[in-house]
Amino acid sequence: MADRDPSGTSTDPTASPDLQRRAAAHGALGDPVRLAMVDRLVVSDSTPGELARALGLASNLAAHHLGVLERAGVVERVVSSGDRRRRYLRVRPEMVELLVVGTMVPTHALPALFVCTHNSARSQLAAALWRERTGAEATSAGTEPAPRIHPGARRAAMRRGLELADTTPRHLDVGELEAASLVITVCDRAHEEVPLPADALHWSIPDPVEAGTAAAFDSAAALIDARIERFAAAG
Repeated sequence: MADRDPSGTSTDPTASPDLQRRAAAHGALGDPVRLAMVDRLVVSDSTPGELARALGLASNLAAHHLGVLERAGVVERVVSSGDRRRRYLRVRPEMVELLVVGTMVPTHALPALFVCTHNSARSQLAAALWRERTGAEATSAGTEPAPRIHPGARRAAMRRGLELADTTPRHLDVGELEAASLVITVCDRAHEEVPLPADALHWSIPDPVEAGTAAAFDSAAALIDARIERFAAAG
């Protein structure tokens, strides 16, 4: 029986909720297939079908392993902001710091092309943050470019000590996708509509323009920054 302090609280260190959560997560990772799934999801959000195809798994086997990871709280599903019938899998943000896993992160940062629909906020922020964090070049483009970069994105960048280029959002050229060293979509709709290279990555970032608040733009920038930080740390 665990010891208790005078107040009646258990002093058993293994009773810590955080420790229990980590133990459940690590237990779920005690299989090579599930570990490979998490390695991929750490750097790229995927639908269940995309993940199964990437790892060469039958859909029923993939569903079994995903169920184990979800029950352990390692991964979660989010609704696509493009095709609402789709669900994207991602590693729960709090689990990224708790788990020690290998990743598919390159050993050095590559020049990156960030793609979204309007090229007015997420892809612009991502390119600026990529250059700042990794020191590598980055460009951005959209499938349906807006007339201008959204003022909310500019203000969010400034709050992070960045300055977005004084440029007009531009249309994605399909040839760019073939020539780019690394393509990353930061918009569900673009990910679903663009014929992407097989090695392209996807980050399912909510569109801050829909809410239009400073908090929404700051949240989008923070989510992108956290993703890029993993690349910078691995380089």
